[in-house]
Amino acid sequence: MVSAIVTISMAVSSEAMPERSFDFRAPPPSPIASGRRSCVSNDDVLSEFLEHSLRVPDLILPDKVFPRHKFIDNPPKIDFQLLNSMETDSLPSILDSIATIGCFQLVNYGIPGESIRAALSAATGIFQLPHEKRTAVTRSPEKLYGFEEVHGEDEGEMGEEFVWCRGEGLKLEMEGIWPVGYSNFSEKMETLLSDIEKVAEKILLVIRESYPQKSGHDNDDMMMQYCQDVIGSACYLYKHSKHVSADKWSSSLRYDVIRMLIRGIDYSHALCLHFCDGSSEFHVYSKKGWVSFCPDKDALVITIGDQTQATSGGQLKHVIGRPIYNGDKEDHISMAFLYSTPTPSISSSSRQVDLEKGKIISLSQQAIAALLLTLVYHLFLYVYNKF
Repeated sequence: MVSAIVTISMAVSSEAMPERSFDFRAPPPSPIASGRRSCVSNDDVLSEFLEHSLRVPDLILPDKVFPRHKFIDNPPKIDFQLLNSMETDSLPSILDSIATIGCFQLVNYGIPGESIRAALSAATGIFQLPHEKRTAVTRSPEKLYGFEEVHGEDEGEMGEEFVWCRGEGLKLEMEGIWPVGYSNFSEKMETLLSDIEKVAEKILLVIRESYPQKSGHDNDDMMMQYCQDVIGSACYLYKHSKHVSADKWSSSLRYDVIRMLIRGIDYSHALCLHFCDGSSEFHVYSKKGWVSFCPDKDALVITIGDQTQATSGGQLKHVIGRPIYNGDKEDHISMAFLYSTPTPSISSSSRQVDLEKGKIISLSQQAIAALLLTLVYHLFLYVYNKF
């Protein structure tokens, strides 16, 4: 009875309670352009607007960022046989010109032409090796010798590069892919390098007498850093391809300038001696500018290296040179020998400090010494407790 009354009362109360309405507001409609235009037409207008507004303008780098190419008169020419007997009045003017350009030409240097031609003839076999074999001797940050990695077909069409140096690592790898010809090639290069080192040593002697090394903490630290990177003399062999258009030459030269500004040369060196007989031009790259000239026939072009810049106190600037064979109908091979002179006083200071300051002990040696002292301590403790 009670449950029936409760049911009836709930029904009556539910009927008496007014129905509650909920107010849902829909979002405003999207704006639609006036007129009866289809969505396809609107998309075409939007696409055209984005195409014009998002177009990237053509940028031209200023001269301060990208150096402008300048053609200059030939740098000074020095007779190697008269180097010791040169008048003291004429030598400063030549050195000032070298300090401005960063290079000079050397004639009558006494290296037999047969040795140069024999090395160039043997070097042709290097660039005849198939590309699948070259991958085993490709250069890397850990391995500075071997073939330069080619990025794209255009770079390979311009030329090919190979770095030769003294060392068992390169010898073993090259004999694995070229067992017959590499021994002959390496022998020719060793003979030529011996003659080049004699010429470079004499030139450096004159430069150091004219630009005595300045003593100072900053300069000593710079020389120690250079000497730590010295690996030894090396040779860059570059094969210049034939039938290259002027546009490709222009783009290749700009690429070389950018690579020089960013990367430079992997090998630290004092002088670079370029054999580039028959070249139409010789380009010199530096952070100060980009110049070129026409080298004399049979002249040896010598550029200043980073080690000479350090020993001269910055008076002689480090530059990078490259010969150009433009418009030739046959391939050419040029050689650039990077000479690094051994300096016992500096190299010894880079490995150890002065005796008055003590000897530097590495962390591995300290760990071994600590381990040995611990073992000796436990041995003495065992013997003391035993007896």
